[in-house]
This record gives sequence, C-alpha cells and structure tokens, in this order.
Amino acid sequence: MALRALIVDDEADARDNLRLMLQEHCPEVEIVGQAASAPEARELIKSLQPNALFLDIKMPGEDGFQLLASIAELDLPVVFTTAYDEYALKAFKQNALDYLEKPIDVDDLKRAVGKLMKLSGEIVTGHASAIAALMKDPESPLSSRVAVPGREGLVLLKHEDIMYLEANDSYTTIHLKDGKRSVSSKHIRIFENNLDPKTFFRVHKSYIVNLAHLVGFNRAEGNMAMLDNGAMIPVSRRRLPDFLALINTF
Repeated sequence: MALRALIVDDEADARDNLRLMLQEHCPEVEIVGQAASAPEARELIKSLQPNALFLDIKMPGEDGFQLLASIAELDLPVVFTTAYDEYALKAFKQNALDYLEKPIDVDDLKRAVGKLMKLSGEIVTGHASAIAALMKDPESPLSSRVAVPGREGLVLLKHEDIMYLEANDSYTTIHLKDGKRSVSSKHIRIFENNLDPKTFFRVHKSYIVNLAHLVGFNRAEGNMAMLDNGAMIPVSRRRLPDFLALINTF
C-alpha cells in the first residue's frame, strides 16, 4: 500500500524542506498535498484522503493537537514535527506514531517513515485477511451484508438493499432501495476499502454506487450514473474513465 502523506505546517520553508527530504530519502512516501493551517488541512484531508499526516504543533489559530482532535474519527497515523521540545510528552499522549524536532534529522525521519509503513502494512493485511475469509465462505450470512455502527448499536444491511453511499463530512449516509437512510460515523473511505469492488464502485469522492442498481449513464446531465430508483449520482472526471471501462464490460 502506498503511503499517501499530507504535510501540515504554517511555515512554507518548513513544508518545502520536509517535502524535499522525503522525496530524496523516503521515496516510498507520496506527498499528496501541503496545508498551512488546520482548516486548510481538514479540506485537503477530505479531498485527497491521505493515510498519514506530518503535522506541525504550533500554528496560528488551531494548533496541531486541536486539528487532530477534530478528525479523531478518521484515526489517521500522525508524525508530529515541531521546533519546541516541550510538546513531546503531550504528543505521545495523543497517540502520535513519532515526534520529530526541527531541524529534522534524516535518520529520525527515516525511522518515522518506517513506523508509518509498518503500521500501514499491518492495517491492510488485517483488513484483507478478514475480508478474504468472509468472501471465501458463501455460507456465512455476513458475506452479503454491511455492518453499520450507529449511536444505538449495530445494523446489518444486505448488499442488495443498498442503492448508494454518500459522504457527509466524516460521516456516511447509506441510501436504501426502500427510501430509508442509515447514517454511519465511519468515513466513506472505510466502506470503499471493505465493500466488494465487483459490486460497489466509487464514482466520486462523495459517492459509492451499487452496480447492481445501475441502469444507465447520462452525459447530458453532466456525467451522471443513473440508478433504478431514479437517483442520479455524479461521476467525477477523475473516475470517469474507469467507470466507463467498467460499464462497457457488462
């Protein structure tokens, strides 16, 4: 799994320095973006969906700790970067994977990236093994259901009953064929990683559609996937080629 990292630091020179160090010494890391503030970082996290953060602590307005608290449900691994060593203890209490003091040492950076890669591999392996086990067991009633945690407990939804999933900030709304909706506190990316890709396709950063309910594609309305309940779901330009290639194989 590629390590897609977002750099968050209010100082442009610090962002560029870290980016150059990563490009030169840690080519396994893909820098998907840079943010100069907590609000900007939240927007980029939504749109770019990184799986790791290099996060400065002391920033104007919201600091790194406040940003991390505001996106806690995403459970993103974080490496704190700071010129102030007094924050080290608090950083580790916030479950930081590592803590780098500025100016950043190359060996320390490599160590931190190694931890991120190890954690990323463990998460992917664990998820893949669990999914594979369920998919190989056709007798399991869970092989065709989605578990949706909510405020009052857990709801098991049949794949066939799901029309599409819609991202709402860090929450996901699941639209069902009977017109009802189920809201989950999980990010839509979690569903994307766990749903059967043969049945569910992410057509847009905010939407995943159930291909079993797909009845057409409309360019006139602005590249829309048409579902059998009349719903029109936007297909992003970035995902359009893969979507068209997929439906042309039907």
